[in-house]
Amino acid sequence: MFLPHTDSERSEMLKTIGVSSIDELFKDVPEKVRYPALNLPPALTEMEAAAQLQQMAMANETTQDLACFLGAGAYNHYIPAAVDHILRRNEFYTAYTPYQPEVSQGTLQAIFEYQSLMCALTGMEVSNASHYDGATATAEAGIMAYHNFRGKRTRFILSPGVHPQYRQVFRTYMSGYENLEIVGDEANNDPMNYLERLEALIDGNTALVVVQYPDFFGQIHDFAPLAEKVHQAGGLFAVVINPIALGLLKPPGEFGADIVVGDGQPLGIPLSFGGPYLGIFTTRKEYVRRIAGRLVGETVDVQGRRGYVLTLTAREQHIRREKATSNICTNQGLMALAATVYLALVGKEGLRQVAELCYHKAHYAAQRIAEIPGYRVLNTKPFFHEFVVQCPKPVAEINEYLLDYGILGGYDLGQDYPTLSNHMLIAVTEMNSREEIETLVEYLKEFAHD
Repeated sequence: MFLPHTDSERSEMLKTIGVSSIDELFKDVPEKVRYPALNLPPALTEMEAAAQLQQMAMANETTQDLACFLGAGAYNHYIPAAVDHILRRNEFYTAYTPYQPEVSQGTLQAIFEYQSLMCALTGMEVSNASHYDGATATAEAGIMAYHNFRGKRTRFILSPGVHPQYRQVFRTYMSGYENLEIVGDEANNDPMNYLERLEALIDGNTALVVVQYPDFFGQIHDFAPLAEKVHQAGGLFAVVINPIALGLLKPPGEFGADIVVGDGQPLGIPLSFGGPYLGIFTTRKEYVRRIAGRLVGETVDVQGRRGYVLTLTAREQHIRREKATSNICTNQGLMALAATVYLALVGKEGLRQVAELCYHKAHYAAQRIAEIPGYRVLNTKPFFHEFVVQCPKPVAEINEYLLDYGILGGYDLGQDYPTLSNHMLIAVTEMNSREEIETLVEYLKEFAHD
């Protein structure tokens, strides 16, 4: 509830700052803009406002109302009820950077557990805690590589299989550095077949090569040869991951990754119309001093009891900002906790089960769609829960048609890849039943016949 200041309180505050009235306080603001006329609707009671907001909210359609086949970086997964229950505890609900870590043992332990789980998941040695989302974590990989080579290496290679929005954010972050060359994802190339092209771009000036695993099109590549070539040239190799896929696939740490980043949204974080999400960032121990953000460590106190401390805090958090390598200053603590609770609940076998359901359901859907005249599945390599379908008409028209029947269709790849006009990226998770897949197939078939 809003409690306005009383007249006596206002007078006391004005006296303290040395002015006699509100008009004097705002005298430096031009009079013509000082009190503009506001075109506001009539005032509402709390009950009326709540009813109006509820009516507006009902205009939104969610994955509870629609069968969802849209992914492209944000996925409709099942979230155990215990995740939200724990997040709503008062101790966690306002989670933020622990500026007084010695009295934040619960928060520090949660962060420590998150870091441990991320390292186990990715096969890396160190995890920070954490970034805003997968896009900013990917950009931070570029910044870390730049500073690792002290700006002496200026070539950054981006795979076209990396999420288009991640690549845009990467370029934005790196735009402040001079003479950088960002190559590999040129629009006129085949975006689904790129390994040989990336290898040809690697030279002695390469600072970083960034790939996605599985890639944006769902394809699962063997990146070990590419990682080896990057290391032979002296560069760093970064992998953008889908954390659910790592319940089934080999972790990047086992095939040569130096940096592993990604979005933790699939790990117990709802779609929420686009956020907040969670940026995963893990790396090898030798690069720990280059990480943006913070690391929590486990120790013992003077009485030998287990305790947690901020082992490393980045300079951008505090006063030496001119020496900082990043502008990251928060850690998405509540989202990191959600991912921690989710992984602790499902466990290693549960995560594998979720991944297997996604894998097999997607392959079933791809098989059924490929049988429809006019549609063609482009994925010839193994894929994980997303695949590309060449459609007989524009994707926007198909999606509008599907929406009339309660289906949220796939992502229109033509928005980002000129060579993939009329191509749809379809995502299938454990939440999609066989009946939903058959319904999608039925209406895709009907649309093709119209």
